[in-house]
Amino acid sequence: MSERSTPRTIPIAGNAPAPLALPEAAFGQALDGSSTLQDRLQRPLRDLRISVTDRCNFRCTYCMPKEVFDKEHAYLPHSALLSFEEITRLARAFIAQGVQKIRLTGGEPLLRKNIEALIEQLAGLRTLEGQPLDITLTTNGSLLARKAQALKDAGLQRVTVSLDGLDDAVFRQMNDVDFPVADVLEGIAAARSAGLGPVKVNMVVKRGTNEHQIVPMARHFRGSGVVLRFIEFMDVGATNGWRMDDVLPSAEVVRLLQVDAALLPLEASAPGETAQRWGYADASGQWDRAAGEIGVISSVTQAFCGDCNRARLSTEGQLYLCLFAGQGYDLRQMLRGGRSDAEIFNALRFIWQQRGDRYSQLRSELGTTAAPRKRVEMSYIGG
Repeated sequence: MSERSTPRTIPIAGNAPAPLALPEAAFGQALDGSSTLQDRLQRPLRDLRISVTDRCNFRCTYCMPKEVFDKEHAYLPHSALLSFEEITRLARAFIAQGVQKIRLTGGEPLLRKNIEALIEQLAGLRTLEGQPLDITLTTNGSLLARKAQALKDAGLQRVTVSLDGLDDAVFRQMNDVDFPVADVLEGIAAARSAGLGPVKVNMVVKRGTNEHQIVPMARHFRGSGVVLRFIEFMDVGATNGWRMDDVLPSAEVVRLLQVDAALLPLEASAPGETAQRWGYADASGQWDRAAGEIGVISSVTQAFCGDCNRARLSTEGQLYLCLFAGQGYDLRQMLRGGRSDAEIFNALRFIWQQRGDRYSQLRSELGTTAAPRKRVEMSYIGG
């Protein structure tokens, strides 16, 4: 990566609302790991997303707009962040509840110093079935070229890269820090070379901004081994100026793509998968595996709350049960307040059993004219 394009570290932080309180009884329930843990809608806990930093070097307009997250924006002191040892301790407790996959997010997670050390600690853990964890990381790709091999050596298995267009002018406009698309593509190539695959690329589609990049992105990654996914512009937090008029429904994205190439629907690859998969069809109408696949994530127009099995841990240890949640549970206080592993296990079990979150479904049922509720920022808990 050239010195010219070396990204700046821009400090940020979210002002999280007061955490939800737990009754003391939640810590003292009988330790019982024999029954399958489910929430009130019979959803298991399988996926934990951990934000490791509240900093990012991009100012994407749909996530951290520059007019809100400016140079005066406060950020968390290092002492407020969960240490790697604290994260690993909590990961063990979540694994004991059935978690099989951990995704590291941010902010931009590669800005967290010595992130490889955390990955190495997590890679040493095992699921309830005795299998290695599925450890992944989501990044904007700005530092990936220089870190890909070290991440792989530490035990990272896969990466997802955010990339909102191939046109350099469009990409610079959307990241709003004048960062070139060529350096992100270099990072994707480095990740593939290091074996961090299959690499996934996420493109947030905002009507009137980058929808003309949909087909060029699909053409670029077709047959490359990279899985491209298109994400509807979401109403996360309160700072991205979300309007329904800015959403390009996934159904329209698929129609645009089908004009350019034949697609056929594919089965979900795992329970709770957020993306609807489409494979490129060959001349006989069968899936051409060499050409690959694309995915669409329809979190606005087609809610997928019904089988959501994800929890999110913020940089300072707040546990959120939904991407659109307004409040979380303070796990850092449990860690630093002297709670035992058994008490933390019981608390997590209690929290998940009370979970009834289904924001996207309710938004669909009530319509976008319903009174909005306060929601945590995406930049605070990751996507």
